Amino acid sequence: MLAAIALLTGTAAGAQTTPAPTTQKSTITYIHAGTLLDRPGDKPRGNSTIIVRDGTIAEIRDGFAPPEAGATLVDLSRKFVLPGLIDAHVHLFGIGGDPKRARLEALNRDRFDDMMTAVANAKVTLDAGFTSVRDLGGDPRGVRSLRDAIDRGDVEGPSITNAGQMISVTGGHGDEGNGLAEAYADAVHATEINLCDGPDDCRRAVRAQIGLGAKVIKFAATGGVLSNVAGGLGKAMTLEEMKAIVETAHAMGRKVAAHSHAADGTRAALEAGVDSIEHGTFLDDPAIASFKAHGAYLVPTMMAPLAALAQARSGALPAATIPKAEAAAAAMLASHRRAIAAGVKIAFGTDTGVSRHGDNAQEFALMVAAGMTPMQAIRAATVGGADLLGRDDVGTLAAGKSADIIAVGTSPLSDVRALEHVDFVMHKGAVALSR
Repeated sequence: MLAAIALLTGTAAGAQTTPAPTTQKSTITYIHAGTLLDRPGDKPRGNSTIIVRDGTIAEIRDGFAPPEAGATLVDLSRKFVLPGLIDAHVHLFGIGGDPKRARLEALNRDRFDDMMTAVANAKVTLDAGFTSVRDLGGDPRGVRSLRDAIDRGDVEGPSITNAGQMISVTGGHGDEGNGLAEAYADAVHATEINLCDGPDDCRRAVRAQIGLGAKVIKFAATGGVLSNVAGGLGKAMTLEEMKAIVETAHAMGRKVAAHSHAADGTRAALEAGVDSIEHGTFLDDPAIASFKAHGAYLVPTMMAPLAALAQARSGALPAATIPKAEAAAAAMLASHRRAIAAGVKIAFGTDTGVSRHGDNAQEFALMVAAGMTPMQAIRAATVGGADLLGRDDVGTLAAGKSADIIAVGTSPLSDVRALEHVDFVMHKGAVALSR
């Protein structure tokens, strides 16, 4: 027996061996930034040096400091450098921007196909300059696995704050059985733990998603454009159901995002205590006042209704979605203009997955068209996004922060569309894109 143990442990009887100590060499990068927007909302700095040690910003110096021995130099001296962007509303699972293909392949794809697609979508998103995202609906086990793989460095992608499945009432936006033939609907409903009816059942649904690894909870306060049910965009949940979701999630340390289009659904969700409203397509004065009173964020996702309308009119979406897409696209801009003018807190989000992955930065121009300055739009995608996600390690560039850094060729403060063409991406100190 002792001999067997000795063979397994690599030691001879009576002998002790001590493994040689291993030391991991520190990784040091000096970044020379021509223009540095280290704190969006403040004036940019001129020539600067960002010193990164082991994935964390150690120091920012004025001027171009010569790199120390053993350090790598990244020359961005002709670039505009700023914090990695945050998209607070994406869907990494699924075929983004091509609903007709998604419908045609529905019977041939399974969760493993979707996982591979999500890995590719994550890389495309990172290369577009988005180093952090909030995924608000996808396979709960899959998105948790993708989140952890990215955190370990096994695959490339943005840091993910994940919601798992969106919680919905039966027949609401989020019930995947809507519009399906009976056999398929029964099969889907047998596995849908995200559906709930009544406050107690909604508490169960929240706990189920947290049990699957959700870091944030999302629910459907109203109908949705893309759900295959002609139920409009009005309020779908009762106030009591919404309160049960929010109270349960907050008690378990999770923030809550509410998908909401109609103003009555938005007002109820805000009264229930949600942390953000996604879309907010139809806003009235009481809803805007409620945003201000509760300090909640609006995540406008202005790209989504435009993309959905184009898809619906092309025949790529079911007929039930067409009037909803037309209504949302017509109302969206005016509502968001009112919210921005009133000083509602805005966090950048796109609902990418409705539109194509990698096109996220096209949202900036729409935000500016709705009344934001380029600086305000950038701040919504950095400082605002970090606050909404509850993260203090991103959003600005400063000592102790994660080295999530991007660069573009020209100033986005002059033309915000510059952010649609990212030249450099660093995520947690590792260069993901350089061109």
